[in-house]
Amino acid sequence: MAILVFVESAEGKIKKTSIEAVAFAYGMGGPVTAIALGAAEKSELEALGKYGAEKVLHVSDDRLSQGIIQAYAAVLEQALKDENATMLVLANSSLGTPVAARIAARIGASLASNVIELPNTSAGFVVKRSIYTGKAFAWVELTNEKKVITIRKNAAEMKEVAGAAQVTPYSVTLSDADFTTKITSAEKATGEVLLPEANIVVSGGRGMKGPEHWSILEELAKTLHAATGCSKPVSDMGWRPHHEHVGQTGVKVAPQLYIAVGISGAIQHLAGVNSSKCIVVINKDPEAPFFKAADYGIVGDAFEIIPKLTEAIKAAK
Repeated sequence: MAILVFVESAEGKIKKTSIEAVAFAYGMGGPVTAIALGAAEKSELEALGKYGAEKVLHVSDDRLSQGIIQAYAAVLEQALKDENATMLVLANSSLGTPVAARIAARIGASLASNVIELPNTSAGFVVKRSIYTGKAFAWVELTNEKKVITIRKNAAEMKEVAGAAQVTPYSVTLSDADFTTKITSAEKATGEVLLPEANIVVSGGRGMKGPEHWSILEELAKTLHAATGCSKPVSDMGWRPHHEHVGQTGVKVAPQLYIAVGISGAIQHLAGVNSSKCIVVINKDPEAPFFKAADYGIVGDAFEIIPKLTEAIKAAK
């Protein structure tokens, strides 16, 4: 079963979630071909071979650097035909998910999103999906020969299994109809580590008492090489930028470690973080609902705890 993996890039670098998608596809048995659209560094594409891609198709058309979904679907449809692939794997992301839906409709494929484990092929083709914002799981059988799967972050272990992949230029003729949507502007999130890609996230809530106190969280995040996040009330009040809002209506994260400081733990916030491997809650209110979802909890004053925690981590390093 030939597998095609759509990999996303940002500023020439392949996103970690897309590397996980390659590793996931390799785990299904391959052979695996990756495809990158738009600007991407050759060394980054070659490095996909470490995680199981035998070759990488690179479509260097500058128009494909903008994330136009129908254009991406057109390229992927042609690549699936040319590679004789019946399976497409993508990261479950703001780009990958809508692209997956469109391509599945175009080729008449079975579609499963938010997949968290390798499929069970002992009797058919069954995938396990995370549903209801991570509160439950569903096992879905895909019966069509053609299949499209998007995987949730941390669904695959990124183990190095081989060397460099062969990078091949790939050309597809695109019509004006593929670019009927135009992106007029885009606001990029800033920071050393971005939320969707972060292995560690440090978030603050109203318990931080104001934007002027955020420096202690930023110092902790910097020490841990983590991304910073916040609760919805914090972004609504303008204390932090909206792209840092973590929750059901904001960014959904699945880091290895999520540290929540001064956040009560409303259900909308929990819906955006409950896929985290480990949750640490710091709050002076022992009755804060977040403690029920925490793996570790500290009851105390964040303004005393965070500086001490930061210094302890620095000393341990």
